[in-house]
Amino acid sequence: MRTLISTAFISLDGVVEAPGGEPGYRNSGWTFKDMEFLPEAFEIKGQEQKEATAMLMGRASYEAFSPVWPDMEDFADYKLMPKYVVSTTLTEGDLVSNWGGTTILRSLDEVAALKETEGGPIIVHGSAALTRSLADADLIDRYHLLVFPLLLGAGKRLFSYTDKDTQKLKLVEHEVYANGIQKNVLDVIR
Repeated sequence: MRTLISTAFISLDGVVEAPGGEPGYRNSGWTFKDMEFLPEAFEIKGQEQKEATAMLMGRASYEAFSPVWPDMEDFADYKLMPKYVVSTTLTEGDLVSNWGGTTILRSLDEVAALKETEGGPIIVHGSAALTRSLADADLIDRYHLLVFPLLLGAGKRLFSYTDKDTQKLKLVEHEVYANGIQKNVLDVIR
């Protein structure tokens, strides 16, 4: 079974919305505004590109990433990697042609079937609504979180609001950087 990893920039209060400056959110760009940049805090992002063998996204994240990531040198390893988009509304005609192979999945059952295939880790970037649904369906195996020392209040959150049994996590890697960012790698315990 393939490992499904959710990776996110997240505020201390759980907000993941618009970390890179995406329009429409009042705190847009919170990962770099008034935050000292330390390259070592972001090394995990390069490791993810080297270790992942596929990328999974929701429709909104695909629509945000696909116009810019294919031409960005920082994300070159993702260009050739198979990509999967979970959406009930996207069509083949909505997919960009310069970002390698992309498959549309129509349900979480199709995501579960993808996890059963041969191959290495599948990485989920952004995709807050999808991540919540994947967690509720017990499909996430690991979280890579860069936790920023900020309280943003309102905004899209990574974790589910569903009233459910406790989900235990095991901290398998962590580091704290001089700018206050914390790296937490957590495995889901089943």
